[in-house]
Amino acid sequence: MAFVSLRAWRARSAERAELGSRLKQELRSALNLGDADALAVNEIACTDPGCPDMETIVLVMRAGAPTRALRIRRPIDAVDAHDIAALAEEDRSSDVSIT
Repeated sequence: MAFVSLRAWRARSAERAELGSRLKQELRSALNLGDADALAVNEIACTDPGCPDMETIVLVMRAGAPTRALRIRRPIDAVDAHDIAALAEEDRSSDVSIT
């Protein structure tokens, strides 16, 4: 097991938090989320065959609608504008109106 200094761990944590925050802002805009809507972005390990080691999961919580989980099959630091556009299109194409 390799030794990781507390300083290095804190720097990496701050960097990851900044990446997540920036991605959330971009996704809020791309998904047209309002003030009453919430969004969670997390990077998780994926053990399914054919899945990358890490993937980004986006939870979209619109007021009055069920929570939706959307997947970007890349680590959070590799997500780009194309991935965000594809996620927004997936969200729009599967949008079901609640009555």
